[in-house]
Amino acid sequence: MSEKIKIVLVDDEQLILEGIKMLLAAQTNISVDFAATSGKEILEHLETIGATDFPDIAMIDVQMQPMDGFELVEILKKNYPNLKIIILSSHYKSSVLGYMIKLGVSAFLPKNSDKKTFIEAIEAVDQNGMYFTKEDHEMLLSYMNTPSRKKSLFENEETLTNREIDVVKLICQEKTNQEIADILFLSPRTVESHRQRILDKIGAKNTVGIVIYAVINNIHSVSIKL
Repeated sequence: MSEKIKIVLVDDEQLILEGIKMLLAAQTNISVDFAATSGKEILEHLETIGATDFPDIAMIDVQMQPMDGFELVEILKKNYPNLKIIILSSHYKSSVLGYMIKLGVSAFLPKNSDKKTFIEAIEAVDQNGMYFTKEDHEMLLSYMNTPSRKKSLFENEETLTNREIDVVKLICQEKTNQEIADILFLSPRTVESHRQRILDKIGAKNTVGIVIYAVINNIHSVSIKL
């Protein structure tokens, strides 16, 4: 049996925490290991646990006091860059979505999402590093309609070389560095160098940013959840 997807929840509304825990309780492949009511509480918890108990995904509310979700995400991405983050919010706006992608968030879920969507999002983020819905796609396209907004999302954007575009396409296909190296007849170290240069050029934080950049620039098309 495969290991469960380990989740931690952060929301300053106790009823929301209990509701999500109940929602996921029956899932055999998902485990809610910890629920916090503040950013401070979750940070203290993560400092005390070992690698084997470390969560795969953190689900975080945007509107919290005194530390809001934006501040918490920045700290988590700095201290735990491999931790995948799903944002929960009642405010599903393109500007928030764009900012969250810039920070390296893997998914953005409205709090009124149904159980099926919650489970789909968790499984997709765990397996693929991101969850991208039809609404997200439309919202991003709307957000990127003006050059100034595109620049705000990918601040350091420079032209990619043909080889870098090849690497981007394979990253979007969820290929590992070794698989990309085999396909392009490169060494894994060279692929890693290409990956880092791509991140530097487009101003992205992680693979999620690369995929979003590829979608926006018609380098890659994603399978949109309907």
